[in-house]
Parts: sequence; C-alpha cells; structure tokens
Amino acid sequence: MAALAALLATALTWSAPASAAVAPLVSASSGRCLDVAGNTDALGAALQIWDCNGQANQAFEFTSAGELRTFGGTRCVDAYGQGTSPGTKVVIWSCNGQANQKWRQNADGSVTGVQSGLCLDVYQAGTANGTAVALWTCNGQSNQKWTVAGGPTTSPSPPTSPSPPPPGSRPCDIYAAGGTPCVAAHSTTRALYNAYNGNLYQVRRSSDNATRNIGVLTAGGVANAAAQDSFCAGTTCVVTVVYDQSGRGNDLWYQGSSVVPGSPQSKPAIATTESLSVGGNKAYSLYINPGNSYWRDGHLTGVPTGSAPEGMYMVTSGTHVNSGCCFDYGNSETTRKADAAGAMDAIYFGTSCWFGGCSGSGPWVQADLEWGLYPGGSQSWNPNQRAFASKFVTATLKNNGTSRFAIKGSNAQSGTLYTLYDGALPPGYSPMKKQGAIVLGSGGDCCKPDGGANLSAGTFYEGAMVAGYPSDATENAVQADIVAAGYR
Repeated sequence: MAALAALLATALTWSAPASAAVAPLVSASSGRCLDVAGNTDALGAALQIWDCNGQANQAFEFTSAGELRTFGGTRCVDAYGQGTSPGTKVVIWSCNGQANQKWRQNADGSVTGVQSGLCLDVYQAGTANGTAVALWTCNGQSNQKWTVAGGPTTSPSPPTSPSPPPPGSRPCDIYAAGGTPCVAAHSTTRALYNAYNGNLYQVRRSSDNATRNIGVLTAGGVANAAAQDSFCAGTTCVVTVVYDQSGRGNDLWYQGSSVVPGSPQSKPAIATTESLSVGGNKAYSLYINPGNSYWRDGHLTGVPTGSAPEGMYMVTSGTHVNSGCCFDYGNSETTRKADAAGAMDAIYFGTSCWFGGCSGSGPWVQADLEWGLYPGGSQSWNPNQRAFASKFVTATLKNNGTSRFAIKGSNAQSGTLYTLYDGALPPGYSPMKKQGAIVLGSGGDCCKPDGGANLSAGTFYEGAMVAGYPSDATENAVQADIVAAGYR
C-alpha cells in the first residue's frame, strides 16, 4: 500500500508556488477579463466578463490552498450554494476553506471546481460585456479557457495542486481528485469509494422470488459474498440490479425487469456462475451470457450528453468472451435504438473486429460509438491494437466529444495501462451525439422488440463513468489501485 500511495501522490500532485501573482484572467474566446459585476466586494456578487480595465474586481490570485481570491485577497470565488450541477452560479464570498471555494488551474487553460469537477464557463460562449460566468461540464471549448494577463499566451501560470487522495483511495476518489468525478460507479466485487458502505447489487432466488441486497464487509471494502451464499443456498439466484455507488441513482437493472420494461430478449444473469478472490476475500462476478443485459437512463442524473467530454473504465475478463454484438459498458441511447453515429460512447470488449485493424485472435478493447466498433480513429489497420486474453483485464475509454478519443488496456493484476489509440475521432463522429443512458452487457440497440438481438458474452467486475476528460495520470492511478485490489 505504501507503493500505491506514493504513485497516487506522484500522479495527481503538481508543485505550485506559495502564491501565484495577482493578475487578470482573460477569456480565450473574447479577450475580455473575468470580472466581479458592479465592481463591488458584496457577498454574492456574480462573475462575468468585461473589457479589461485593471481595476480591483478584475485582479485574481490562485493561492497554494487552492482558492481563487480577489479584492486584495479578501474575497474568494465560490460555487453558489455548494452547487455541483451545470449552470451553478459563480460568485464571490467570504473565504471559508470549504470545498466549493477550491479551484484547479489546468494546463489547457481551463479552471475546474475541485468539488464539482465542472469548468468556469462563459455562458453560451458569449463574448459581449456582461456575459455571465457559471459552472458547466468541461468541453474543451475556448469559452472555458483562461490566460493570465501578461503571461504566456499558450498556457496559464503553473497549475495549483489539489490535495492528493488519501491512502486507501478507490477509483472514484482518484477520479474526483483529478477533477473528473464519477457520475456512475458499479461493481459486484468491491466499493469504488473509500467511504462507500452501501449495497453493491441485489440477488433474487428462484425458490420463492425473494430478494436480498449484497453490501460490503466494511466501508471501502469488498463484497459480503457470505450473505449471498447463505441466501442462495439450495436454489438458483440471479442478479437483478447493480447499484450505483456515486449517489446519483444510476442503478443498472436487467432489461426485461419492471424498471426496464419492453425487453423480452433480455433476462438477469445467474449470480453464482463465477466466484473469485479480491484481496483474499471471496466475491462473485456479473457473468453475462447471450440474453443478459443491464440498462439505465441516466441523462438527467449527470451522465454526459451531446458533445460533453467523458471517460470510463471497467475490469472484465479475457477468458469469457465471444464475437456476438456487443459486450459494452458505457454511454448509450435512451431510445435503445441505433440512432446515429456518435449516439454511443461505450467500451467494447470481445472478439468482434468489424473493420479490421485488430491484431491476433482477440479479445480487444475497442470503442462502440454506434454504427461501428472502432479499434482506432478509422476503419483501417491500427498497429497499436493488441489482444488482452488474461483472466482479468482493465479497459478504459475517454472522449472529449468534439475531436479526440483514447482507448487503453492492461492486465488488471499487474503492469500499467497500454495506449491502444489516442487521436482524432472517426470521420462523421464530430461532434458526438451522446444520449446519456448506461448500458452493460449488450449493444445500444438492445433489447426492445424492434431493437437488435443480445448476443454478447462477457464478465463484469467493476467500472465507472466520469464527467470530463480524465488525465493520463488519473487513469494510471486508477490502474494502480485495481492492481492493488488483488483480483485472483
């Protein structure tokens, strides 16, 4: 664990001066300055853009504590009401050290709230004097880029460091520390937050159709497999729902349940097909065969839509795969139909390679972007693609929604992530048109009567989806935690 803690600190911490210079922050889209409306230090005064004029209401300072101060250091930039949703007002307030007053200055010029993971955004990319500044999902556009007046034009001053996640951090703690918080977190094996002490999944037994929630042994720990064994003794159990640990309610119910009606082709997975060890403790996987699929419409609960950036990962297995379409985890259609190129943004893992460009016999990590499984940025050979046939496999995908996506994979028991592709989106996929549902175990057009068939096989141990485009350092730290978890 000491080695893991050291890696987390290295991956997620940057050096910063005790205090950056007091200077205006200039919007890259308009050339106007971040400005406190009305040139007043009254509590609750809103931020906007205005012609740069050198007054005190346009002088800002990033402090070593992660604050963004103005008016001679007497006021802090504050996410109003502790808000963490897109559209939250940004105001000035008395400095109080709370999380909604902590900000990170990023190398690309964006400024993100540490609590929310959202970016300081000029409303609707406006450029006129008085245009409001609020929090919005980070999207890489110029109305979210800020430069320090008098400094380099290509990048801001050295970024302020967020505190590294504490020892024992789980994947979603790590993503949050990196400025890309989880909006959905699922696992049948362990908690994905250090403090999570809730349920992981639910089983239903065939003898009397009774259900039982399976939680963790301790906060931040592994699944209570003994509870499942006791409940399912002498009968068959299925997994009816995998609970969302993020607190946003993005639980994955099996398609065909009363929560996801109209799915006659789908049924719940058998709960006891595969047992394993995580950190020396027994756990069960979600062992998906053709006909099993899980789904959630999360577009109103934080799952990125349209061209908003997002990232995701899952731990799966290279020993239980097939070529059926499509063993996916990630962003999918709310309609459960193959709507358009870019309507999906999900990790695919299996032995299907639609366009070529996959070496060996598979299985491969690819991106299901709808109307195509992409091993890279086009329908052609990708020399960096490789198969992952180990018992436990880490797969990651991130997409900035407008120009770039990246695919990575690794053995989940050892080693670092291998970059399979990092480059331009395929032709016809910019901008993305994500709808914000979550799918696990099938393609996006499963499993309504008029949708596609559910033919895929695969294994799911854990995974999460995040808002924003995760850094390589964050993804490397997540992989280090997965290895440290001890899948066997």
